[in-house]
Amino acid sequence: MSVAAFRYIGRFAPSPTGPLHAGSLVAALASWLDARAWNGGQGGRWLVRIEDLDTTRCVEGAAQTILQQLQDCHLVPDEAPVYQTRRRDRYARALTQLVGLDRAYACGCSRKDIEAALQARGIARPRHGERVYPGTCRDGLHGKPALSWRFRVVPAGPRPSDSDGGTQAHPALAPEIRNAWVRWTDRRLGTQQQDVATEVGDFVLQRADGPFAYQLAVVVDDAAQHISDVVRGADLADNTARQILLQQALGLPTPRYLHTPLVLGRDGHKLSKQNGAQAIDTREPLQALAAAAASLGLPSQSGPIADALAGWVAAWRHLYNPGQ
Repeated sequence: MSVAAFRYIGRFAPSPTGPLHAGSLVAALASWLDARAWNGGQGGRWLVRIEDLDTTRCVEGAAQTILQQLQDCHLVPDEAPVYQTRRRDRYARALTQLVGLDRAYACGCSRKDIEAALQARGIARPRHGERVYPGTCRDGLHGKPALSWRFRVVPAGPRPSDSDGGTQAHPALAPEIRNAWVRWTDRRLGTQQQDVATEVGDFVLQRADGPFAYQLAVVVDDAAQHISDVVRGADLADNTARQILLQQALGLPTPRYLHTPLVLGRDGHKLSKQNGAQAIDTREPLQALAAAAASLGLPSQSGPIADALAGWVAAWRHLYNPGQ
């Protein structure tokens, strides 16, 4: 079920692992522009969600710093921000629902166990690729302690033939997890597809140490907040198929997706704090916004921030024509 026909609600969902840098400001600006450009510029709603579930990575005070940076840049949400750490009961109910549907199960495999199982089947993990879970605990823990809960990926209908862009499942994978092919249309990237069974496998919903996984939390929150359009960085496009499978299993609507270009660091990888990303200087907010707009392919603007943002809204509407 698509929500595209209903009123527009978008969101920016940063993790408070530090202040906003150039890359995260691109995602914030893109999602804000998409909301404001909706329906010929009449605008939709724009929300901010603080994704702070992984408390081991969160930095004290970072959430408030991010909110202040957004305000300095005139990117103000239409509702008070929500925090994922205050919504754990929602994720617990969703996990219970999936267990009741036999779409989630306890897993006792460590990363070392998974690597060993894949090696025994002659499956090599590509560099920087996913560690595809081979389904070891699908039929029970067999005395092992539970280390996580996983989503049971099941066949999702006929898969495309190779001539239609499909790929052959690895023969060492169990037959019942060979097919969960998902196709969707990204508003910038066009048609996307992924066989979750062969490219990811049964994925984690909750770790043994307590935190719920990003995949489950984002699906539950997007539905609870009635998000119609998800605008985020292209590095997250690979997550979309998993999220669509979860939406289908939980009976939740699927938003439209738009994945924006990434800002790269000096090493050629996505700009992040790990490769030297510096916090944006909001003492010069127009300068920071202009750099973000340029990364999105938008023309330069001058004058007060409000005028510059209005110009970028018009340019965004021309590029992506939201609300047609």
